[in-house]
Amino acid sequence: MKQRPGAGSAAHDRDGVTDRGAVPERPVLAEDVPTEAEGERPARILSGRLQLALSGVAALVSMYAIYNVFSPFTVLPYRIIFLAVVLPLTFLLYRPALSILRRRKSGEDAEASETDGGKVRPDRPTLWDWLLAGLSIFVTLWPLIGGFDAYLARSFAPFIIDVVCGFTVVALVLLATWRTVGPVLPIIVAIFILYAYFGALIPDGWLIGHRGYGLSRLTSQFVMGTEGIFGVPLDVAATYIILFTIYGAVLELSGAGQFFLDISLAAFRKSRTAPGRTVTMAGFLLGTVSGSSTATTVSLGSVAWPILKRAGYPREAGGGVLAAAGIGAILSPPTLGAAAFIIAELLRVSYLEVLGYALIPTLLYYLGIFLAIEFDARRFGVRDIEISQLGFWKLLGRFGYHFSSLVIIVVLLALGQSAFKAVVYASLLAFLLSFLDKRHRMTPPRVFAALAKGASGVLPVAATCAAAGLIVAVLTITGLGLDLSGIIVDLADVLSSNPTMVLVLTTLFAAIAVILLGLAVPVTASFIIAAVIIAPALTTLGVGTPEAYMFIFYYAVLSEVSPPTALAAVAAAAITGGNANKTMLATWKYTLPAFLVPFAFVLAPAGAGLIADAPFGQTVLVTVISAVAVAGLAVVTGQWMFGPAGPIERILCLVGALFLLYLEPITVLIGLGSVLVAVVVHLLTRKTRTAPDPNTEARSPQEVSS
Repeated sequence: MKQRPGAGSAAHDRDGVTDRGAVPERPVLAEDVPTEAEGERPARILSGRLQLALSGVAALVSMYAIYNVFSPFTVLPYRIIFLAVVLPLTFLLYRPALSILRRRKSGEDAEASETDGGKVRPDRPTLWDWLLAGLSIFVTLWPLIGGFDAYLARSFAPFIIDVVCGFTVVALVLLATWRTVGPVLPIIVAIFILYAYFGALIPDGWLIGHRGYGLSRLTSQFVMGTEGIFGVPLDVAATYIILFTIYGAVLELSGAGQFFLDISLAAFRKSRTAPGRTVTMAGFLLGTVSGSSTATTVSLGSVAWPILKRAGYPREAGGGVLAAAGIGAILSPPTLGAAAFIIAELLRVSYLEVLGYALIPTLLYYLGIFLAIEFDARRFGVRDIEISQLGFWKLLGRFGYHFSSLVIIVVLLALGQSAFKAVVYASLLAFLLSFLDKRHRMTPPRVFAALAKGASGVLPVAATCAAAGLIVAVLTITGLGLDLSGIIVDLADVLSSNPTMVLVLTTLFAAIAVILLGLAVPVTASFIIAAVIIAPALTTLGVGTPEAYMFIFYYAVLSEVSPPTALAAVAAAAITGGNANKTMLATWKYTLPAFLVPFAFVLAPAGAGLIADAPFGQTVLVTVISAVAVAGLAVVTGQWMFGPAGPIERILCLVGALFLLYLEPITVLIGLGSVLVAVVVHLLTRKTRTAPDPNTEARSPQEVSS
């Protein structure tokens, strides 16, 4: 289940503007962590000694992760200890599902702070929560308690106590996942486990049947090695992701988040396209801090929507801009989303190489948004507004040092440093530079808060990754991943015998499958599952592995803006007061290039150039051609060229864009010809058209003037 819009965002002042600079009166813990893309459920509100103690434990987890960068532990024990602390914290910091349901039935908002006389009323863990926390420590640490070497030696014939502890860990992981991201993913994992156990009961004629595996064999697969719970997904959460959440917390508490918003407001304030550009730039920069589409949308919306409204944006169009800016946060370097770290691990390449894969699609994504903003500014009659703000150059000269930590990540990666060390050094640099601004100096309380916030922010991701690891383990042991991959290809074969059409249909089925999966489970989990099931279907048809993984990555992320859930769009609609369905469609319009460009680097023979996996000349050429295609798509959705665009021009631009994205000489010529004809038709007929009245699209003239 995905999180309700607006929940869990950073602390806000009375006007709804995020106060990223205030020194916290107490250490920041889970209730103050921005909403994650993973869609976590509401955390408890703690206070007093308990809050301080759990903050201390969370800070120790962060320090443990940082220490591991410079003095690495053995892989499996490190993951075991990490989970042994993360699980208890999850049970103590997140409410049980039944507790949330009771609150909702009683009319309480489970995600709002309860107050008693103007003060926050603590929501303390129950006895059951403490028992679950204690049990999770014991059963997770059992491999180390009973002698680690002996434990590994009997992995092919585990003792009864190993089986009991192992399946208890599985149950606790599913329970923790339920608390943080809802019931859908745990239920799916449970179905996979039952499938692994009862496989022999499946009729022989079914393609997915297998011999079935007993509890001992499943225990070995799930918890007695670097498969299952302690596999690559959890390792990514325990290394990459926690280090980046610490970095985001340091940026936020050192004032970088507020600076990124301020510099965006100052950058474009003298044109009518400035409001939309401001929101887009701010979303890109704030996404570095939050690492989440929904958190960025919520944090940005409270400040940016009044600006868009004053400029004359309809509610739905304004919500679309906010959601598109938020989703860009996890599509763009230098941080990307959690799934990007998994790509680096699966491909055995550096994180810098993954950033290179994402660079050109990111440029095309923002080109599409900026062109859509240009067209909408004219179509909606948007006006320029005066924003009370320091000048761009003054802000840059005074606080521009906040950009340096972002730059140093890329520089260190280019110099051959690991992503782990790069982000730790970037965090250290942000810490040191904070002393240039006395309002945001990283004093000991702030450092403590950042460490606590970094660890508490990774709890939902860690639970999700551990649960997803169980699915991967089942897919591996049963061979189901290859079976389902074969089914996808066979279905395409049934519909067409042409090899090109088989690839097209397989890719289309893959996109639909990833989006549907993303509607049910968090982005990270949907990527992990799809990487095992769907990537082989693409690679067997000749698609390169990097292209296949990046295709899946983009569609896993785009589930955040895909109906019917479209979490980021719904969050934006909640802020603007617009219709949620219309806001989803507006968001789809702004993000359309992100839906189509991935098809280009999978289907087009020269598509590898779009992920910079081709010679430089070819990469530049396909980028330019794709940029023209994105411009054509902007005309289609924006209904504007040099004036209002009619149906003929828009159809011609759509045809031209699709041909251009195939990136073959003949299709490029057809595409360019189609776009050129559209331009000629438009120039000959534009004087006969008038712009549509923006007031009829979303609101009345009185609303605009207000």
